[in-house]
Amino acid sequence: MHACLDDLVTALYVTIDELVGPRLGPGRLPKLSDAELVCLAVAQVLLGARSERHWLRFAHDRLGHLFPYLPGQAGYNKRLRAAAPLVVLALADLATRSPSWCDGFRLLDATPLPCGASRETVKRSALWGHAAYGYDRSHSRWYWGFKLYLLCAPDGMPISWCLATPRLGEREVAEALLDDAARQQALAAGTIILADKGFAGRAFHQHIRKLGAWLVRPDRKDEPRRFGSLGGMRQWIESTFDTLKDQLGLERHGGRTLGGVFVRVAQRLLALAAVIWFNWQLGVPDKRSLIAYDH
Repeated sequence: MHACLDDLVTALYVTIDELVGPRLGPGRLPKLSDAELVCLAVAQVLLGARSERHWLRFAHDRLGHLFPYLPGQAGYNKRLRAAAPLVVLALADLATRSPSWCDGFRLLDATPLPCGASRETVKRSALWGHAAYGYDRSHSRWYWGFKLYLLCAPDGMPISWCLATPRLGEREVAEALLDDAARQQALAAGTIILADKGFAGRAFHQHIRKLGAWLVRPDRKDEPRRFGSLGGMRQWIESTFDTLKDQLGLERHGGRTLGGVFVRVAQRLLALAAVIWFNWQLGVPDKRSLIAYDH
Protein backbone atom coordinates (compact mmCIF):
# COMPACT_ATOMS: atom_id res chain seq x y z
CA MET A 1 0.00 0.00 0.00
CA HIS A 2 1.05 3.57 -0.65
CA ALA A 3 -0.05 6.95 0.69
CA CYS A 4 -2.47 7.75 -2.13
CA LEU A 5 -6.22 8.22 -2.40
CA ASP A 6 -6.83 5.03 -4.39
CA ASP A 7 -5.15 2.83 -1.78
CA LEU A 8 -6.92 4.64 1.06
CA VAL A 9 -10.34 4.17 -0.55
CA THR A 10 -9.61 0.49 -1.27
CA ALA A 11 -8.47 -0.25 2.27
CA LEU A 12 -11.43 1.66 3.71
CA TYR A 13 -13.86 -0.25 1.48
CA VAL A 14 -12.53 -3.62 2.63
CA THR A 15 -12.80 -2.56 6.28
CA ILE A 16 -16.34 -1.19 6.01
CA ASP A 17 -17.55 -4.10 3.88
CA GLU A 18 -16.37 -6.54 6.54
CA LEU A 19 -18.01 -4.39 9.21
CA VAL A 20 -21.38 -4.27 7.47
CA GLY A 21 -21.46 -7.83 6.15
CA PRO A 22 -23.73 -9.11 3.37
CA ARG A 23 -26.93 -7.23 2.64
CA LEU A 24 -30.02 -8.94 4.01
CA GLY A 25 -33.65 -8.59 3.03
CA PRO A 26 -35.70 -8.76 -0.15
CA GLY A 27 -35.10 -6.82 -3.35
CA ARG A 28 -32.27 -6.42 -5.79
CA LEU A 29 -28.81 -5.47 -4.65
CA PRO A 30 -28.06 -1.78 -5.30
CA LYS A 31 -25.56 -1.01 -8.04
CA LEU A 32 -23.57 1.00 -5.49
CA SER A 33 -23.19 -0.85 -2.18
CA ASP A 34 -23.39 0.89 1.18
CA ALA A 35 -19.66 0.40 1.73
CA GLU A 36 -18.91 1.94 -1.68
CA LEU A 37 -21.25 4.84 -0.90
CA VAL A 38 -19.40 5.65 2.34
CA CYS A 39 -16.01 5.44 0.61
CA LEU A 40 -17.28 7.73 -2.14
CA ALA A 41 -18.42 10.23 0.52
CA VAL A 42 -14.98 10.16 2.15
CA ALA A 43 -13.26 10.75 -1.20
CA GLN A 44 -15.58 13.68 -1.85
CA VAL A 45 -14.40 15.41 1.31
CA LEU A 46 -10.71 14.66 0.76
CA LEU A 47 -10.80 16.00 -2.80
CA GLY A 48 -12.62 19.15 -1.68
CA ALA A 49 -15.59 18.95 -4.08
CA ARG A 50 -17.59 22.13 -3.67
CA SER A 51 -20.99 20.51 -4.30
CA GLU A 52 -22.49 17.07 -4.85
CA ARG A 53 -23.32 17.88 -8.48
CA HIS A 54 -19.75 18.96 -9.12
CA TRP A 55 -18.43 15.95 -7.23
CA LEU A 56 -20.36 13.33 -9.19
CA ARG A 57 -19.16 14.83 -12.49
CA PHE A 58 -15.57 14.86 -11.30
CA ALA A 59 -15.73 11.39 -9.71
CA HIS A 60 -16.34 9.75 -13.09
CA ASP A 61 -12.89 10.85 -14.27
CA ARG A 62 -10.97 10.60 -10.99
CA LEU A 63 -12.44 7.45 -9.44
CA GLY A 64 -14.33 5.79 -12.26
CA HIS A 65 -11.94 2.82 -12.15
CA LEU A 66 -12.95 2.19 -8.52
CA PHE A 67 -16.66 2.99 -8.82
CA PRO A 68 -18.07 1.67 -12.12
CA TYR A 69 -21.53 3.00 -11.19
CA LEU A 70 -22.26 6.43 -9.74
CA PRO A 71 -25.78 7.58 -8.83
CA GLY A 72 -27.33 10.90 -9.76
CA GLN A 73 -27.25 13.86 -7.41
CA ALA A 74 -30.71 13.24 -5.91
CA GLY A 75 -30.04 9.54 -5.37
CA TYR A 76 -26.61 10.19 -3.87
CA ASN A 77 -27.99 12.81 -1.48
CA LYS A 78 -30.88 10.59 -0.40
CA ARG A 79 -28.73 7.51 0.13
CA LEU A 80 -26.04 9.43 1.98
CA ARG A 81 -28.57 10.79 4.49
CA ALA A 82 -29.98 7.29 4.96
CA ALA A 83 -26.45 5.95 5.49
CA ALA A 84 -25.76 8.26 8.46
CA PRO A 85 -25.83 5.35 10.99
CA LEU A 86 -23.28 3.48 8.86
CA VAL A 87 -21.02 6.53 8.68
CA VAL A 88 -21.14 6.82 12.48
CA LEU A 89 -20.50 3.08 12.84
CA ALA A 90 -17.51 3.22 10.51
CA LEU A 91 -16.13 6.22 12.40
CA ALA A 92 -16.34 4.38 15.72
CA ASP A 93 -14.77 1.25 14.20
CA LEU A 94 -11.76 3.14 12.80
CA ALA A 95 -11.25 4.81 16.19
CA THR A 96 -11.00 1.44 17.94
CA ARG A 97 -8.58 0.15 15.28
CA SER A 98 -6.22 3.09 15.77
CA PRO A 99 -3.32 2.70 18.25
CA SER A 100 -4.32 6.02 19.81
CA TRP A 101 -7.52 4.37 21.12
CA CYS A 102 -5.42 2.93 23.95
CA ASP A 103 -3.75 6.27 24.66
CA GLY A 104 -4.51 7.49 28.17
CA PHE A 105 -4.95 11.06 26.92
CA ARG A 106 -8.00 12.76 25.42
CA LEU A 107 -8.65 16.25 24.05
CA LEU A 108 -12.03 17.92 24.60
CA ASP A 109 -13.31 21.11 23.00
CA ALA A 110 -16.18 22.65 21.06
CA THR A 111 -16.30 24.80 17.92
CA PRO A 112 -19.09 26.79 16.23
CA LEU A 113 -20.85 25.24 13.23
CA PRO A 114 -22.59 28.05 11.31
CA CYS A 115 -25.64 27.07 9.24
CA GLY A 116 -26.92 30.44 8.05
CA ALA A 117 -25.69 33.98 7.52
CA SER A 118 -28.80 36.12 7.04
CA ARG A 119 -31.98 36.70 8.97
CA GLU A 120 -34.12 35.59 6.02
CA THR A 121 -32.18 32.33 5.80
CA VAL A 122 -32.76 31.71 9.49
CA LYS A 123 -36.52 32.32 9.23
CA ARG A 124 -36.96 30.06 6.20
CA SER A 125 -34.54 27.31 7.17
CA ALA A 126 -35.70 23.78 7.92
CA LEU A 127 -33.28 23.97 10.86
CA TRP A 128 -35.51 26.52 12.59
CA GLY A 129 -36.29 25.13 16.03
CA HIS A 130 -33.09 23.09 16.13
CA ALA A 131 -30.29 25.60 15.54
CA ALA A 132 -29.84 28.80 17.54
CA TYR A 133 -27.69 31.91 17.84
CA GLY A 134 -24.37 31.65 19.63
CA TYR A 135 -21.29 33.79 20.18
CA ASP A 136 -17.93 32.77 18.74
CA ARG A 137 -15.37 34.20 21.18
CA SER A 138 -12.34 33.34 19.07
CA HIS A 139 -13.62 35.52 16.19
CA SER A 140 -15.73 37.95 18.26
CA ARG A 141 -18.85 37.33 16.20
CA TRP A 142 -22.37 35.97 16.45
CA TYR A 143 -23.44 33.01 14.34
CA TRP A 144 -26.54 30.90 13.80
CA GLY A 145 -26.22 27.13 13.84
CA PHE A 146 -24.85 24.47 16.17
CA LYS A 147 -21.76 23.68 18.20
CA LEU A 148 -19.64 20.66 17.44
CA TYR A 149 -18.31 18.99 20.59
CA LEU A 150 -15.38 16.69 19.94
CA LEU A 151 -13.46 14.28 22.13
CA CYS A 152 -10.38 13.08 20.27
CA ALA A 153 -7.02 11.39 20.79
CA PRO A 154 -3.77 13.39 20.67
CA ASP A 155 -3.27 12.40 17.01
CA GLY A 156 -6.65 13.95 16.14
CA MET A 157 -8.61 10.68 15.87
CA PRO A 158 -12.29 11.44 16.72
CA ILE A 159 -13.36 9.31 19.68
CA SER A 160 -16.79 10.74 20.45
CA TRP A 161 -18.71 13.76 19.15
CA CYS A 162 -22.09 15.43 19.09
CA LEU A 163 -23.92 18.49 17.78
CA ALA A 164 -25.78 20.74 20.21
CA THR A 165 -27.56 24.07 20.18
CA PRO A 166 -25.37 26.98 21.39
CA ARG A 167 -28.03 27.73 24.00
CA LEU A 168 -26.94 24.74 26.07
CA GLY A 169 -24.10 25.13 28.52
CA GLU A 170 -20.77 23.66 27.41
CA ARG A 171 -20.27 21.68 30.59
CA GLU A 172 -23.77 20.21 30.38
CA VAL A 173 -23.17 18.92 26.86
CA ALA A 174 -19.62 17.80 27.67
CA GLU A 175 -20.87 15.69 30.57
CA ALA A 176 -23.29 13.85 28.27
CA LEU A 177 -20.53 13.40 25.68
CA LEU A 178 -18.10 11.96 28.24
CA ASP A 179 -20.80 9.64 29.59
CA ASP A 180 -21.26 8.31 26.07
CA ALA A 181 -17.50 7.87 25.68
CA ALA A 182 -17.38 5.96 28.97
CA ARG A 183 -20.13 3.62 27.73
CA GLN A 184 -18.00 2.98 24.63
CA GLN A 185 -15.09 2.12 26.95
CA ALA A 186 -13.14 5.00 25.43
CA LEU A 187 -12.18 6.40 28.84
CA ALA A 188 -9.90 4.00 30.66
CA ALA A 189 -9.26 4.47 34.35
CA GLY A 190 -6.83 7.31 34.89
CA THR A 191 -7.41 8.93 31.47
CA ILE A 192 -6.30 12.57 31.34
CA ILE A 193 -8.76 14.89 29.60
CA LEU A 194 -7.30 18.17 28.36
CA ALA A 195 -9.96 20.86 27.98
CA ASP A 196 -10.30 24.63 27.74
CA LYS A 197 -10.73 26.81 30.81
CA GLY A 198 -14.35 27.33 29.78
CA PHE A 199 -15.03 23.86 31.19
CA ALA A 200 -14.02 24.99 34.68
CA GLY A 201 -16.43 24.14 37.47
CA ARG A 202 -16.48 22.02 40.61
CA ALA A 203 -19.47 19.95 39.49
CA PHE A 204 -17.84 19.23 36.13
CA HIS A 205 -14.58 18.18 37.82
CA GLN A 206 -16.50 15.86 40.13
CA HIS A 207 -18.40 14.35 37.23
CA ILE A 208 -15.16 13.48 35.44
CA ARG A 209 -13.69 11.99 38.61
CA LYS A 210 -16.74 9.71 38.88
CA LEU A 211 -15.86 8.44 35.41
CA GLY A 212 -12.37 7.58 36.66
CA ALA A 213 -10.67 10.29 34.61
CA TRP A 214 -8.74 13.49 35.38
CA LEU A 215 -9.42 16.95 33.98
CA VAL A 216 -6.47 19.18 33.04
CA ARG A 217 -7.21 22.72 31.84
CA PRO A 218 -5.52 26.14 31.69
CA ASP A 219 -5.62 28.15 34.90
CA ARG A 220 -8.09 31.01 35.21
CA LYS A 221 -6.96 34.39 36.46
CA ASP A 222 -9.03 34.10 39.64
CA GLU A 223 -7.55 30.81 40.88
CA PRO A 224 -4.14 29.59 42.14
CA ARG A 225 -1.59 28.43 39.59
CA ARG A 226 -1.72 24.70 38.84
CA PHE A 227 -1.06 23.92 35.18
CA GLY A 228 -0.37 27.32 33.62
CA SER A 229 -1.67 28.27 30.16
CA LEU A 230 -0.99 24.87 28.51
CA GLY A 231 -0.66 26.73 25.22
CA GLY A 232 1.43 24.10 23.45
CA MET A 233 -0.85 21.24 24.45
CA ARG A 234 -4.02 23.19 23.67
CA GLN A 235 -2.67 23.64 20.16
CA TRP A 236 -3.28 19.92 19.53
CA ILE A 237 -7.07 20.25 19.56
CA GLU A 238 -6.95 23.63 17.82
CA SER A 239 -4.93 22.15 14.96
CA THR A 240 -7.44 19.30 14.67
CA PHE A 241 -10.30 21.78 14.30
CA ASP A 242 -8.18 23.74 11.84
CA THR A 243 -7.81 20.62 9.68
CA LEU A 244 -11.55 20.03 9.80
CA LYS A 245 -12.39 23.60 8.85
CA ASP A 246 -9.72 24.63 6.37
CA GLN A 247 -8.91 21.36 4.63
CA LEU A 248 -12.09 19.30 5.06
CA GLY A 249 -14.60 22.14 4.72
CA LEU A 250 -16.43 21.72 8.02
CA GLU A 251 -17.96 25.20 7.94
CA ARG A 252 -18.85 24.76 4.25
CA HIS A 253 -20.91 21.64 4.92
CA GLY A 254 -23.94 22.87 2.96
CA GLY A 255 -26.49 21.04 5.13
CA ARG A 256 -30.02 22.46 4.96
CA THR A 257 -31.88 19.94 7.12
CA LEU A 258 -31.07 18.39 10.49
CA GLY A 259 -30.26 15.04 8.88
CA GLY A 260 -28.22 16.75 6.17
CA VAL A 261 -26.10 18.70 8.66
CA PHE A 262 -25.54 15.61 10.80
CA VAL A 263 -24.36 13.34 7.99
CA ARG A 264 -22.13 16.02 6.45
CA VAL A 265 -20.36 16.61 9.75
CA ALA A 266 -20.01 12.84 10.26
CA GLN A 267 -18.71 12.58 6.68
CA ARG A 268 -15.89 15.01 7.43
CA LEU A 269 -15.02 13.39 10.74
CA LEU A 270 -14.88 10.01 9.00
CA ALA A 271 -12.56 11.42 6.34
CA LEU A 272 -10.21 12.67 9.06
CA ALA A 273 -10.41 9.35 10.91
CA ALA A 274 -9.73 7.38 7.71
CA VAL A 275 -6.60 9.40 6.97
CA ILE A 276 -5.26 9.01 10.52
CA TRP A 277 -6.05 5.27 10.54
CA PHE A 278 -4.38 4.72 7.16
CA ASN A 279 -1.34 6.83 8.06
CA TRP A 280 -0.86 4.69 11.16
CA GLN A 281 -0.77 1.59 8.95
CA LEU A 282 1.78 3.17 6.62
CA GLY A 283 3.93 4.60 9.40
CA VAL A 284 3.53 8.20 8.23
CA PRO A 285 5.01 10.51 10.92
CA ASP A 286 2.31 13.18 10.68
CA LYS A 287 -0.90 11.22 11.22
CA ARG A 288 -3.20 14.09 10.16
CA SER A 289 -1.34 14.79 6.92
CA LEU A 290 -3.78 14.98 3.98
CA ILE A 291 -1.22 15.90 1.32
CA ALA A 292 -1.15 12.46 -0.29
CA TYR A 293 -4.94 12.18 -0.49
CA ASP A 294 -6.20 15.57 -1.70
CA HIS A 295 -5.53 15.13 -5.42
